[in-house]
Amino acid sequence: MSKKDFDVIVVGAGPAGMAAAYVLAKAGVDVIVIERGKFPGSKNVMGGIFYRKPMDDLIPEFYKEAPIERHIVEQRMWLMDDVSHFSMGIKTQKHNSEPYNCFSVLRAQFDKWFSKKVVEAGALLINETVVTEPIVENGKVVGVRTDRPQGDLYADCVIAADGVQSFLAKSLGLRKKITPNKVALGVKEIIGLSEEQVNDRFGIKDSKEGVTIEITGPFLKGMEGMAWMYTNKNSVSIGIGVIIDDLINHNMNPNDLLESLKNHPSVLPLIEGGETREYLAHVIPEGGYKSVPRMYADGFMVAGDAAMLVDSVHREGSNLAVESGKLAAKTYLEARESGDFSEKTLSRYQEKLEETYVLQDLRYYKNLPELLEEKRYLLTEYPQFLIDAMTEIYTVDGVPKPEKFRKIKGELKSRFGYIGLAKDLYTIWRKLR
Repeated sequence: MSKKDFDVIVVGAGPAGMAAAYVLAKAGVDVIVIERGKFPGSKNVMGGIFYRKPMDDLIPEFYKEAPIERHIVEQRMWLMDDVSHFSMGIKTQKHNSEPYNCFSVLRAQFDKWFSKKVVEAGALLINETVVTEPIVENGKVVGVRTDRPQGDLYADCVIAADGVQSFLAKSLGLRKKITPNKVALGVKEIIGLSEEQVNDRFGIKDSKEGVTIEITGPFLKGMEGMAWMYTNKNSVSIGIGVIIDDLINHNMNPNDLLESLKNHPSVLPLIEGGETREYLAHVIPEGGYKSVPRMYADGFMVAGDAAMLVDSVHREGSNLAVESGKLAAKTYLEARESGDFSEKTLSRYQEKLEETYVLQDLRYYKNLPELLEEKRYLLTEYPQFLIDAMTEIYTVDGVPKPEKFRKIKGELKSRFGYIGLAKDLYTIWRKLR
């Protein structure tokens, strides 16, 4: 290579890119981060939950200075139809003391803070710059081309953290074309409420404490997706994400789904009277383990959403992004010792991910997307049966409880059949082995 401007070029100033840049800068590496937005966070969207552990490994006790909203003490799951919801979840004081488990955040604020820490560590951050293509010489990525005049930049290695659409990963042939059944479209609003309203409506006694609610079930009309509500200091993040293929096949507008969610009798009392402060939309990788591409090439690694690293079952993404960015940076540091940035050397990056919870968790659920595509009734009929059964049990109408239980047992048999139920349970068990 005849020219080198930096040791490493990081494309994208989201959690993955910033984590990589922070590790590299702290190690004395000459690193530049290129962000297409006006500032980090201006183009970045997520549901709003940020897990502590991966970030705490980078910046110990970061939450004491970072602009977090609330630490989450209760996580609820709702199975919801058009008029009811069945709730389950966990509330624990173990998550109400340091070090906390996770937080609600607003990305525009959090990413600005994170980028400041990265710059303080020694990285160079360039905003409002679009990377148009990788520069490849003799089969090796040696830099990137940007939309700025004379904007070619050269480096030993490029780390792509440029989001789910990742033009860089696609142009290098690392990723197949994304199909509508492997990504979801998420729409989200930030609805302003007073701290007192948030506390009262979600049953919180302290304005530092937060609640999450994940929602699925017949409300989604058999489409594969999830809705959510997360408490912030003086607002609520409410959103819904549905596989794009399902939106097309059902001729559904995600904004209409969001409005239906906001007006649901279980949801409306929680947000009523609030003012919409912000509307956001983004594409979410939902293909799971089987959609994860090869994440390395000569002089190149890919991290975060660009590598399809999202665990939709546990609504984890930001923590996987941070972990992947950290490991990409550590792989570079190992490669620098030998001066070898070949595909063979950088393949250690993906091996590292396979050794962590990131790919081990995704691998555990690798068959789940296909299972839900094949058996959509798992998303509707079983949740609806449970909602109906609980409604029957808690309805006091003079009918003896033994008779109610016989009725529920009969409904179970008529709707699914005992053999059908056993087959479904076996299929789920087999898919999760």
